[in-house]
Amino acid sequence: MRPHEFISLLCGVCLAWVVPAQAQQPDQRVADLVTTGKIRMGVFPSFQYSKGPNGEARGLAIGITRALASRLGIGEVITVEYPTPPQVVECVKSGGCDLGFMLIDPARATEVDFTPAFVRSDFTYLLPAGSAIRTAADVDRTGVRIAAVRGHASTAALLRIIKQAQPVYADEYEPTFELLRTGNAEAFASIREMLLQYSARLPGSRVLEDSYQSNFAGVAVPKGNAGRLAYISDLLDAMKRDGSLQRIINGAELRGVEVVASKNTN
Repeated sequence: MRPHEFISLLCGVCLAWVVPAQAQQPDQRVADLVTTGKIRMGVFPSFQYSKGPNGEARGLAIGITRALASRLGIGEVITVEYPTPPQVVECVKSGGCDLGFMLIDPARATEVDFTPAFVRSDFTYLLPAGSAIRTAADVDRTGVRIAAVRGHASTAALLRIIKQAQPVYADEYEPTFELLRTGNAEAFASIREMLLQYSARLPGSRVLEDSYQSNFAGVAVPKGNAGRLAYISDLLDAMKRDGSLQRIINGAELRGVEVVASKNTN
């Protein structure tokens, strides 16, 4: 073999090694997640996150986080569960959670950054059997007590609109539902999907067809982490377009939850 042929062959071999190595470099926007080899997902019990019969995580939050992990080649997803949304906000804010799942709310947006909304639903009311209330507007009357979960976006939205009704609080869904079931409230305000679940446990109850506000869910990341925010936003956009986000909704049997249209519709 002539010297120049040997040199050409050697360069080709080197190039074959270099190009794949460069192609495998992680996206710098999420290189820190790839380096740690795990994603810590902040959640609280909601329509986005619940546990199966064997305690396994399921719902939108785990489906999206697993899609992110698969895309990055990360093998470990850690569920960091708290009872309430403010605790998840604090976990994301402090860096104890890499991302968090919750509804987008102006107050929360001062503490964490949100991706564009990926699903929407409604805030509405669950009413007991025999209730004379027919519309969401009818709830805001003197003498009406509204059971609400302290710290939830549905409660923050409720407090911005009611003028005459009286909110009565509990810290989690179950005791809030008990306020309604035991007659200590005339209505239960929350997101439609959760109210539909509780309605099945209260004979004769019903969920109003209309709502007091539409709401949108986003993925929260620590303030100032623009790269991670952009990367997850791109992932959600892709999941909307390829139908995988809708399949997660269908698989979780979520009612009254709709995919928000992709920002890129072409």
